[in-house]
Amino acid sequence: MIPFVKETSQIALLDRNNVDTDAILPKQFMKSTKRSGFGQHAFDEWRYLDAGELGIDCSKRLLNDEFELNQPKFVGASILLTRTNFGCGSSREHAPWALLEYGFRAIIAQSFADIFRGNCLKNGILTVTLDADIIDRLFDEVRAHNDYRICVDLEAGTITKPDGSKISFTTETAVKQKLLNGWDDIELTLKHAKKIREFEQSRHHDLLWLCA
Repeated sequence: MIPFVKETSQIALLDRNNVDTDAILPKQFMKSTKRSGFGQHAFDEWRYLDAGELGIDCSKRLLNDEFELNQPKFVGASILLTRTNFGCGSSREHAPWALLEYGFRAIIAQSFADIFRGNCLKNGILTVTLDADIIDRLFDEVRAHNDYRICVDLEAGTITKPDGSKISFTTETAVKQKLLNGWDDIELTLKHAKKIREFEQSRHHDLLWLCA
């Protein structure tokens, strides 16, 4: 997993509540279990004017100019600002895979669906929860400026705005350590490989009859 320490970027706006995982990555793209190839299909039904299928060349498809993330100033943004209950619906891990490959490393929202938030953190995407009034203010400020870049600093627990002012946020200690170091669950388990082997060997010796 790619570590998350700090990210500086223009904010992209998705001014919608209850964005579910089927909107983030529609069901027809669930045919593959690989972690790659989904970024071009993130928000597919909103992003394009035609129906998409896994494996097609999206560079030749017509973009929906009315979709927020297709605005030129949001192209290449790695920080997404949205509203409440982001990532609700089914628990498909393909959704954060698509968001990560699209380019998002941090998502700021008033609230997240629990399973989706867990899947994001397991894949190196930082989720930041802020109060509604702060979210509202950020939406207003981003809309008022063509270039609105912020820095999300995980270790410090701060978001630095263009004027230098800071917004504080909290992240659980265990989650913070995983993201800062780029540790996924398998890597954390392998850190205890020596103790696991020793336990298995002792178990085999003490309970030999189980292996007969």
